[in-house]
Amino acid sequence: MGTLYMGANEGQIADYVIFSGDPWRVEVVKKYLDNPEKIAFLREFNTYTGTYKGVRITASSTGMGSPTAAIAMEEMYEAGMKVAVRMGTVMALQDGMLGKFIIPIAAMRRECTSDTYVEKAYPAVADIELVNIMNETVTDMGAEYVNGISCTMDGFYSQMHDSRFSLESGRNLSGVFEELKKLHVTGVDMESSCMMTLGRLMGVKTCVVTMTTVLENLKEVLKGQERIDAEDLLCRTALEGIYRYHRKGAKL
Repeated sequence: MGTLYMGANEGQIADYVIFSGDPWRVEVVKKYLDNPEKIAFLREFNTYTGTYKGVRITASSTGMGSPTAAIAMEEMYEAGMKVAVRMGTVMALQDGMLGKFIIPIAAMRRECTSDTYVEKAYPAVADIELVNIMNETVTDMGAEYVNGISCTMDGFYSQMHDSRFSLESGRNLSGVFEELKKLHVTGVDMESSCMMTLGRLMGVKTCVVTMTTVLENLKEVLKGQERIDAEDLLCRTALEGIYRYHRKGAKL
């Protein structure tokens, strides 16, 4: 039967797990794996295990938001995960970032799921060795990255992007973005702080590698082939980063 929601058994899951928010982005990762084995596609959780340059890696999805990201972390940990890389998209808060990477060293915990695990004062911090490897990999891929602090929030239409309802309700999101920019926050998403917090609590080495596909309140958006190419680069970078981390003899 496997784990409750993801259907994963111990032995099917590699030490290294790449998480994508979008289950269909896992299919892109699959193209770069040798001998990919389909573990399960249940609800929003799409999971394969294969090898990349001889390193066994699992690719799975979390769906959108911290509640399901926490479920994914829990069940992959139960099945044997030792290293977690969140590979996602992000909303950047500075211009000129479309198509560039944000690899945060830490995140503000403005989602509520991680609060059910530990008090708010506990920091959401990435594994610095993984961050350094991913920085190096992005550069070697010919791309650009920014490190910094990200912010994870729960409400997409209440905190991150205007909607018909938010406008009808008189909700002004500009204050959210102005506050975060004053705090020198680089990007906003819906999963990172929860996953980094759980990774620390579990003893799972965790980092976040995100591609900027939208700017503040969706004032600019990557579309069409540019978006496809950016997400493909994101997938290749995550895989190559894990391979390099493994090659350097990282202790799991």
